[in-house]
Amino acid sequence: MFNTSKILILFVMVLVFGITGFSDEGMWLPHQMKDLNLEAEGLKMDPGDLYKTDGTGLMSAVVDLRGGTGEFVSPEGLILTNHHVAFGAIQRASDKEHDYITHGFLADSKKEEIPALGYTADVLLGYDDVTDVVLKTLKPRMSPLQRYEAIEKIKKRLIAKEEKKAKDRYCLFEAMYKGNKYYLFRFKRLRDIRLVYAPPRSLGNFGGDIDNWMWPRHTCDFTYLRAYVSKDNLGTDYNADNVPYKPGAYIKVSTEGVKDGDFTFIMGYPGRTYRNYTLSEMEDDIANLRERIGLFKSVIDLFEKAGEGDRGIQIKYAATVKGLNNGLKNYTGKLEGFEKAGVIDKKKTFENKFLQWVKEDANRREKYGAILDKIGDFLKIKSAFMSKYDLLDNNIANRRARGPALLSQAYQVYKTAVENQKPDMKREENFQERDLPDIKQRIELAEKRYDLGVDRKFFKFFLERFLELPGDKRPQTFKPLLEKGAESIGKYVDNLYENTILTDPQKRLELIKKTPAQLLKLKDPFIDLAAGIEKELAGMREKKKAIDQEFDDLKKVYIAGLLEMYNGGIASDANSTIRFTYGNVRGYSPRDAVFYSPFTTLKGVIEKETGTFPFEVPDKLKTLHEAKDFGRYADKTPGDVVTCFLNTTNVTGGNSGSPTLNARGELVGIVFDMTYESVIGDYYIIPEFQRVIQVDIRYVLFVTEKFTGAHYLIKEMGL
Repeated sequence: MFNTSKILILFVMVLVFGITGFSDEGMWLPHQMKDLNLEAEGLKMDPGDLYKTDGTGLMSAVVDLRGGTGEFVSPEGLILTNHHVAFGAIQRASDKEHDYITHGFLADSKKEEIPALGYTADVLLGYDDVTDVVLKTLKPRMSPLQRYEAIEKIKKRLIAKEEKKAKDRYCLFEAMYKGNKYYLFRFKRLRDIRLVYAPPRSLGNFGGDIDNWMWPRHTCDFTYLRAYVSKDNLGTDYNADNVPYKPGAYIKVSTEGVKDGDFTFIMGYPGRTYRNYTLSEMEDDIANLRERIGLFKSVIDLFEKAGEGDRGIQIKYAATVKGLNNGLKNYTGKLEGFEKAGVIDKKKTFENKFLQWVKEDANRREKYGAILDKIGDFLKIKSAFMSKYDLLDNNIANRRARGPALLSQAYQVYKTAVENQKPDMKREENFQERDLPDIKQRIELAEKRYDLGVDRKFFKFFLERFLELPGDKRPQTFKPLLEKGAESIGKYVDNLYENTILTDPQKRLELIKKTPAQLLKLKDPFIDLAAGIEKELAGMREKKKAIDQEFDDLKKVYIAGLLEMYNGGIASDANSTIRFTYGNVRGYSPRDAVFYSPFTTLKGVIEKETGTFPFEVPDKLKTLHEAKDFGRYADKTPGDVVTCFLNTTNVTGGNSGSPTLNARGELVGIVFDMTYESVIGDYYIIPEFQRVIQVDIRYVLFVTEKFTGAHYLIKEMGL
């Protein structure tokens, strides 16, 4: 990683922290890039060309795919991302007769491109610091709930004002440094995204879960999408008359490759990091990770057994199982990494250093002297409350609910009906008018992700898990049932599925237009259950808001202390907003007497072959390798196609699909993973282990041209 003493910049914070020494462990916001001394580090382009407020900077070529990142690589709206980022679209388009997961998909022309169902692409237009606007609304004597509501009110007002400026405008309001800063991000939302080319599973998911998070890696993890707009350049839903989007910026593809030590950088939309966690927060998360591992294993086993011998069911649950396996290995790696690297002891040492710094000044003692104890004490209250709240919210109510699909759908229908009765600005987050297109889309597409019979089994499993909880921890809604014991669960669930009208997605879409009273008159058992769940959640929701705000207020003080201690030189934790990170191509040593080269080659793909997934190699690829028919994509040094490479950059989930660029800002790779040893980087960076895995763009182009014969895509990218 980089020498932090080199990176001295001016960074004006709201509280005026003065001269700052940025560390090399951050994911930086666009306005911070110009101050990173990047030219001295190796950048060979004008840093000012990376981000421009008129939407022509290189960063506006990087799109948020909501859960992943992509990049424009042509003036015709062509997007490159990961196979696993686009996997939902591939899965939704597949069935037993059209198994695009196994065999891949290729549109020979734009006319043959198919909708990437469920996908949007958000193009960054710019963002504004709105900290002063927010802080002016907060009064000293406000309760935590009043502060929460004041921030929520100004958030909705700012978003609504900005989104009125264009029909396809989409905005995000995000706190940084736990509320020490606030920003409003503006996007052009492109809603018509189409699938262009996805390689077969044997390439796009080569190595499967066995190689996931591991090095050496040989996965050709890429897919092409394309964004379309109306003829007047508005981001609209799919329409046959729509035309390819003309981006304000796109990234030039390079075939030169990279060498050991080369400067590289990444721009993308990382999900969440927890590097500014306190020790008590980290210990709480470790306990949660252990609990999730056991749950994920059980759910994976249930879905895999349900799909045995039935490719249709396997396809429906493919994305779910893939995501669960991905999380399972990530969590396992984190727990091993915490132990191996002694992260808990490192956190203790760091907090002792912080407290020593606090003790050295009377003003600091007053502001920060008790903050770590306050956070630790309040976290116990928060965790006890959230353990019960999350049983319903995480499994049923939120947009990424992990529980039974039909129950989540019933809740979405009922909750949408409830919120629709309120003025738009009074509705709960994610249920405003701006959210209705997404709600409708989730309802329409739900059928692609579940099987009714399997979902029924999953519901029974779900309730049996509740049965294992102590009585006072069980959700109130299910207590009468659970008190009858396990024998009552089967009959209860069967009644739900046999007497509901919600199995039809079109019926669900009609129902969201009704009032709650009208829904309850239907006497549908699933709707009645959803109403009970919403009543229970509503009773806890105000308390949750107050608890969240009070905890954030404490963390805001702690982060302000860190900013003061390091003169502003810490990055805000990732929160799905655009970030920049940089580093060098470099191998690493994971353990004694072992050194990993930063490059893998096509030779390694052949060496791993077993003939069955996940290590099956297509015959054509073997023929090309045997004949050394690499075209212009061979690297001179190994005389082979480089498949993947490592660098010392800094990413997390959400960065998948991000472009890796060389010193001239040209595309040389696509991010798709971290190494197993570096997954703890979400919490704590160990520089000697911190490595990011990217598929070499030459391998992508080789597969596109030589293996698939998609020459028109090569030509479109200017090659």
